[in-house]
Amino acid sequence: MTGSIATGEIILVVGGGISGMTAALEAAECGKKVVLVEKSPTLGGRTALLYRYFPKLCHPACGLEINLRRLKGNRNVRVLTLAQVTAISGARGDYTATVKVAPRYVNDNCTACGDCERAVQAEIPNPYNYGLDQMKAAYLPHAMAYPQRYVLDPSIAGTEDGERAKSACKYGAVDLDMKEDTLEIRAGAVIWATGWEPYDAAKIQPYGYGLYANVITSVEFERLADPHGPTGGKIVRPSDGKEAKNIAFIQCAGSRDENHLRHCSRICCMASLKQSQYVREAYGAEGRSTIYYIDIRAIDRFEDFYQKVLKDPGVQFIKSKVANIVQDGKTGDVILHGVDTEGYHRYANSHDLAVLAIGMQPSVAAADIPAEVIADSSGFIEGALAGSGVFGAGCATNALDVNRAVQSSTAAALRAIQVVNRVARAEEAS
Repeated sequence: MTGSIATGEIILVVGGGISGMTAALEAAECGKKVVLVEKSPTLGGRTALLYRYFPKLCHPACGLEINLRRLKGNRNVRVLTLAQVTAISGARGDYTATVKVAPRYVNDNCTACGDCERAVQAEIPNPYNYGLDQMKAAYLPHAMAYPQRYVLDPSIAGTEDGERAKSACKYGAVDLDMKEDTLEIRAGAVIWATGWEPYDAAKIQPYGYGLYANVITSVEFERLADPHGPTGGKIVRPSDGKEAKNIAFIQCAGSRDENHLRHCSRICCMASLKQSQYVREAYGAEGRSTIYYIDIRAIDRFEDFYQKVLKDPGVQFIKSKVANIVQDGKTGDVILHGVDTEGYHRYANSHDLAVLAIGMQPSVAAADIPAEVIADSSGFIEGALAGSGVFGAGCATNALDVNRAVQSSTAAALRAIQVVNRVARAEEAS
């Protein structure tokens, strides 16, 4: 089935994370029609997977809740989830985007009661906890999911589990006959806000990620600390469930490295400083964090937070690029080898757990975007071509924290608004 949404003055926003939501809302609240396209079943992106923001250590739920309330109350925004833009043609003021929408197998009748989840038996790796645990194949992505509707994993469509989910639903919401849909959306301008993804830590072979259970990434650690995460907020080792009270945080894991990511990912230092406070909160005086760093990049208002952590007796800083990690087969402890460049002495330090402050890379490399944009050497969108109506926003343009991603997206919305305003004036003049 092929549908069509036809209006040249529409702004198409690709990506429904904090950047895409911001761009869509800023444009919609200026009276513009917006179509917001997100490939996952829910909005919020990686921000929804954070336990807390830095430097105030407040929960992302507050910011997301405000944006979701704005979104629900604005009729200018149409949201398409499980949707991907596969092609964009045309020119500034008159683009046509092809969007493929995957089946959700759950329709608008869903009340999020959870009966389908309780009925099915199959489990799948939980992508919202980075695969650290399993979830039912009928699921609500998370408590703040928007739209607030369940999803059936395609693996159970046409199976007994799928029929169980359908039979359990009192509202006729489970639709196993849903098919992939294709839409063509005409838009005057496009905002590309597809966000970032963690660099593949397994490529950093000396650190043993994937080989040693007690070497994890910073995004995984964030989920461990969250009460809604795979361990209920308990900071424990994946290998044996032992409380991880002595933790190593390794900076620039994959960043600032010609063999991996050339750029600084900006958020990593602050993420580790923040996570050291999770350890302190969980274990009090028994919690110890060691931060191995090249240099700490805590700019602007984050400097105060850095100074606060520096004074914490439970946090030690070692200026060193860790050379390699091994895991003790008997104890499960990870042993870090390297050279402390302040005093220049070698170390072999033992920890319960090693956390790699992993680098950021664009979820969709600029070269793979189905429109003409200018790419930098790291694959981010460096800028728009002269006369183009396609604009990058948020972490599609650079490694940014939430605050700067929001600023970038607001700027992109303003540029897009200017384009569609010119379209409207040209149509009036003709």
